[in-house]
Amino acid sequence: MTSVADTTARAAELRQRLTDANYRYHVLDEPNIPDADYDALMRELEGIEAAHPQLRTSDSPTLRVGAVPSREFATVRHAIPMLSLANAFSEAEVEDFARRIRERLGRDDLRFSVEPKFDGLAISLRYENAVFVQGATRGDGESGEDVTANLRTVKAIPLRLRSGKNENVPRVLEVRGEVYMPRAGFEKYNEAARASGGKVKPLVNPRNAAAGSLRQLDPRITARRPLAFYAYAVGVVEGFELPATHSAMMRQLGEWGFPVSKLIDTKRGVAGCLDYFRRIGAQRDALPFDIDGVVYKLDDLSAQAELGFVGRTPRWAIAHKFPAQEQVTTVEAIDVQIGRTGAATPTARLKPVFVGGVTVTNATLHNADQVARLDVRVGDTVIVRRAGDVIPEVVSVVMEKRPARTHAWKMPAHCPVCGSAIVRDAGEVVARCSGGLSCAAQIVQSIFHFASRRAMDIEGLGERYIEDLCELGYVKSVADLYRLSLDDLLEMKRRADARDGTTPETVRNGKIATKWAQNLIAAIAHSKATTLDRFLYALGIPDVGEATAKGLARHFGGLDALMAATAEELMQVPDVGPIMAAHIATFFGEPHNRRAIAQLRKTGVAWVESEPQREAQGPLLGKTGVLTGGLHSLTREQAKAKLEALGAKVAGSVSKKTSFVVAGSEAGSKLDKARELGVEVWDEARLLEFLRAHE
Repeated sequence: MTSVADTTARAAELRQRLTDANYRYHVLDEPNIPDADYDALMRELEGIEAAHPQLRTSDSPTLRVGAVPSREFATVRHAIPMLSLANAFSEAEVEDFARRIRERLGRDDLRFSVEPKFDGLAISLRYENAVFVQGATRGDGESGEDVTANLRTVKAIPLRLRSGKNENVPRVLEVRGEVYMPRAGFEKYNEAARASGGKVKPLVNPRNAAAGSLRQLDPRITARRPLAFYAYAVGVVEGFELPATHSAMMRQLGEWGFPVSKLIDTKRGVAGCLDYFRRIGAQRDALPFDIDGVVYKLDDLSAQAELGFVGRTPRWAIAHKFPAQEQVTTVEAIDVQIGRTGAATPTARLKPVFVGGVTVTNATLHNADQVARLDVRVGDTVIVRRAGDVIPEVVSVVMEKRPARTHAWKMPAHCPVCGSAIVRDAGEVVARCSGGLSCAAQIVQSIFHFASRRAMDIEGLGERYIEDLCELGYVKSVADLYRLSLDDLLEMKRRADARDGTTPETVRNGKIATKWAQNLIAAIAHSKATTLDRFLYALGIPDVGEATAKGLARHFGGLDALMAATAEELMQVPDVGPIMAAHIATFFGEPHNRRAIAQLRKTGVAWVESEPQREAQGPLLGKTGVLTGGLHSLTREQAKAKLEALGAKVAGSVSKKTSFVVAGSEAGSKLDKARELGVEVWDEARLLEFLRAHE
C-alpha cells in the first residue's frame, strides 16, 4: 500500500513535470512530451488531489488554465477569467457529465451546442463602440499577454464590427476564440522554409506555430504567418441584450463579422453528442485545420449561469478528446524508400508503438534536410505523430534520452533498389534515384505514365493491370509491354484472380476475358506509331511536361540529336532553364535509360523525325493563352495543339503575363481572374474565326 510520504512525493514530482512542460510549450515553444503523456500526468495529479485535498497547492497545474504570461509583453487582466474545460476521454465520462447536469437542474431534456475543439491558441478580443481595441492570450486564465498589434495582422479578425445600425452593436464586447494555422498554410510555409537553405526555420506543428506566431515581438513577422481565427464564446458584453442560447450567440457573432465554424451544431442528450463526436472524428483528417476533440456546451445560457463552476472549470461544458495521436518510441534504423517517382525518402524503423488507434513501426522523415533539422539518429527516443490514414511522421527527438556514441545520418549515394546514383539538384529539397525506367521501385508508375492518354495512349492498360503484370513477373521494363502475348495476358489474369481468391474471369466467361486481352494487345501495337514529343513526354523525364516535350521535339527534330545535346545546348530551347536542362542531360546520360530507349525502338516504337525548328513561327509567337470551360467544335487538347502550332504558349493558369483567355461554356474562376486582371477574353466563335484565318 502506498504511504502518505510516497503519495506526497509523487504529487510534487507531477507538479514539477507539468509545470516544466507548460513552460517549454507556452514560453519556449519547444514541447518535449506528446499530448497523451501530458494528459496522463494531469489526470494522475487530479486523481491524487481528489483523494487527498490537503496535497493541492495554490500553484498546482490543476488550478492553472495555461502558462504564466511572457515578460516580453504587457499584461492584460481578464475582466471575466478565461477558464479551461474538464476533459472526457470516454463515452462513460460524457454520460457522467450529462448526468450531473440533469441532477443539478432537475430535468432530462438537455440540448447542447457542439463544436470542434480547435488546436491553436485561445485569445480574447475586446471591442469598444464596434472597434477592436485590445487582444490578449489566455495566459493563466486570470491574466494574459497583450498581443493586440499581432492580432491586427490576422485578416480573419474584424477590426470593426459589421452592423447596419449602431444600436445593434454592444458598447463593449469581448469575443473569445482560437487563432490557428490551417494545414495548407503550415505545409506551404514549411516548404518555403526548407527551400530557404536554413534562412527560415521550419515550424514544428500547426498548433505550436500559431502560438509562436502570436508571440513575436515584431508584428511584421506575425503578418507573414498564415494564421486564421474562429470565434467560440463571449466574455464581457455591455449595452446589448444577450440571446437565450449559446448557439444563437454564435449566429449573432457571425452577423457581426466573426468567423464561426460551420461545424457548430446543436444536439439533444448524450446520444446526439456522441453521434456528433463520431461524425467529426470520421472527418478529422480531411478538415483543413487540426482539432483534438469536440466540445459540448449546455446551450441554455440561463442554465449555464445556474450551474456555475467547480474550481476553475465550468459545470456546463466539457471537452471530449480524441485518442492520442502522438507517442514516444525509439528509432531502430533509418532506411531510404524509393517512391514511384524516384523520390528518396528517409524512413525511421521504430520500436512498435500504438498511436491513434494503430500500431506504428515506420515513420517518414520526409527528406535529408528534415533529418538534419531534427538531428534524428539510430537509437534516439522520438515523438511520433499519426493523423488517421496519413503516414506517421517523426516530430522531434527527446535529446535528454539520446544514447552515447550515436552518429549523424547521411543520405546514401546509391539507390538501395537498383544501385543507380541518388542525386539532388541545387535548390531542390527532394533527392531522387536516377534509375528512371530501369528502377524496379519506379516501374509501375513509369509504365502508368508511359501508357497514359497524352503519352503513348495505350487504352485499357490501367494501374491495376500494370501492378499485376509487374508483380507476377510479366513486365520488368517498359519495353516488355511490347513483348506481351495474348496467352501472357490471359495467364496473368488467371493468376491474379487466384491470388486474390476470386473466381477467374477466364473461367466464368472466357469470351469476355479473351476480348479484353485482344483489345489490349491491339492497343499496345497501335501505340508503336507515335510522335517524338509524345515519346519524350512518355519517358517521364523530370520536369518535362507536354509543352516542353513539344519544344524539344521542334528544336532538335530527332531523338539522337537531343540525346547528344549538352546542358548548354538544351538551354537554347524556349522555357528550358538550367535546372530542367540538367535533369534532361542527366536522364539521357544514364546508361540504363539509353538501354531502355534502345529496347523500345527495337520493339518497333517509332515516329517521323523532321528538320530542327530552332525558332517558333506564327502570329501568336510570344503570346500566352489559357483555355477554360467546354468547347463544342473541338476538344481542349485540339484547341491547345492548334494554338501552339501558331506559336502560342498555352498555360494552365491566368496571370499578368497571360495574353488572352479562351472561355468556353461554364467557364469558372479562370474567367473571373482574367476579367479582374483585364486580360483579353475570346469566346469560341472568335477562336474558330482566328484559326480559320490562319489555316
